[in-house]
Amino acid sequence: MDVYYGEWLVNIARRTIAAWVKRGKKFKPKNSPSEFYEKRGVFTTLYTYPKKTLRGCVGYPEPTMPMIEALVESVISATRDPRFPKLSGAELDKITIEVSVLTKPELIVVKDPREYPAKINLGKDGLIIEKGIFKGLLLPQVPMEWDWNQEMFLGNLCIKASLSPKEWRVKGVKIYKFQAEIFAEEYPKGSIKRVDSETT
Repeated sequence: MDVYYGEWLVNIARRTIAAWVKRGKKFKPKNSPSEFYEKRGVFTTLYTYPKKTLRGCVGYPEPTMPMIEALVESVISATRDPRFPKLSGAELDKITIEVSVLTKPELIVVKDPREYPAKINLGKDGLIIEKGIFKGLLLPQVPMEWDWNQEMFLGNLCIKASLSPKEWRVKGVKIYKFQAEIFAEEYPKGSIKRVDSETT
């Protein structure tokens, strides 16, 4: 997916935020490219500008609905991420938007949990962990932002799932990886660039 489509996605995300925050209405995109109706996982991340502190991040890791629908739903959910106050209209010009389009999660098969770090490509792979009712996800860009190595990535993934940091070493825990095409505004309502590993 090239930057042209990425610009389209991020513009839809911003229009969705404006419609939802200002009028309480769900934006309905029209005349979108046919590719946008393929089932894909999508995450929307909001950052404050210029400090780039997290303001909201919600999404759908599994390809259960058309990408365009998943985008709109993830955008609305990101504006009311329970970790933060609901996004206000006054903030619309003070945030940047990042859209991540995901591949289908793939189970990482190992004989010994100690093999997990060697099977993770930092900056390219996002991770999902599952243990019973506990589940957590971190996008591919997260370890690069925090300068984590593979073991730190796995430990923080466990924490995200409300597990102990070393839980990934326990047999029976399932860990999946996925990749993402990531498009982000450089500044509020500004130019959009692709920021995933294919461009670095």
